[in-house]
Amino acid sequence: MSHRAGFVNILGRPNVGKSTLLNALMGERLVIATSKPQTTRHRIFGIYNEDDYQIVFSDTPGIITEPKYNMQKVMNRWAFSVFEDADLLLLMVDIYEDPGLDDQLEGKMRKLKDVPIHLLINKVDQAKEGQAEQLHQAWSEVFDFDKVQLISALHEDGVSDVHEDIIECLPESPPYFPKDELSDRPMRFFISEMIREKILEQYSKEVPYSCQVVIENFKQEEKDGKQFTRIEAIIYVNRKTQKAIIIGKGGQAIKKLGIASRESIQEFLGHQIFLQLYVKVRDGWRDDETKLRRFGYS
Repeated sequence: MSHRAGFVNILGRPNVGKSTLLNALMGERLVIATSKPQTTRHRIFGIYNEDDYQIVFSDTPGIITEPKYNMQKVMNRWAFSVFEDADLLLLMVDIYEDPGLDDQLEGKMRKLKDVPIHLLINKVDQAKEGQAEQLHQAWSEVFDFDKVQLISALHEDGVSDVHEDIIECLPESPPYFPKDELSDRPMRFFISEMIREKILEQYSKEVPYSCQVVIENFKQEEKDGKQFTRIEAIIYVNRKTQKAIIIGKGGQAIKKLGIASRESIQEFLGHQIFLQLYVKVRDGWRDDETKLRRFGYS
């Protein structure tokens, strides 16, 4: 029996719903997704397996038009790296985005050879009457897409059709990853992302974007005959004032953060955990090449 496998790369601006789409296509809550832009900072593979095919989905940071920090420049490099290995490119926009492509993106798309490009117009559940159809027509005139589809990733409307179209585009190939793997990232990465997700949800303004979470200790053991995990995480911030905000008056804010993070991690792992959070200041880490490499931005 022949086998198909390929890299399906998702590209788009911040907050158009790329991570929500990946989770819907995977049938797993693999990556964090919030209503805030720049939630995704890394390129993350989600590996969907069936007996006769394997889809390697790639979620990327949203394209930042004018990056302010070295961290954002690295994020842009990851976003544009999808052009290097795609078997199918999913360009994602939403109903709030005016039809049109910037020169850099359009130039890279035109250079792709024999790689289908599907446009996904997301959040159609929020569209006014007739708006989705108008956008479908307008985007179809912007570029010669192989397919233009209207979807709602949050409500999974149209997602099954996208999945079927993906399977048709997969080339014949052996699997790229073992069939029992869901991602190329280790467990510590996903734990740190869950904590960062709660930071994005709990804190406002610049504070969440100045935080980096590093898992310093991850120890699995048994407690009362059941699996148990001890986790120590450090939240690095840019300035002392941000450390005070993360901790909160009398430690109430970080206590609330710990409770929310623990609940999310326990649901993910399927067993009880002990979580200890620390906060440290690393001035200017988003522009420091050494610190960026230490935090996995390389």
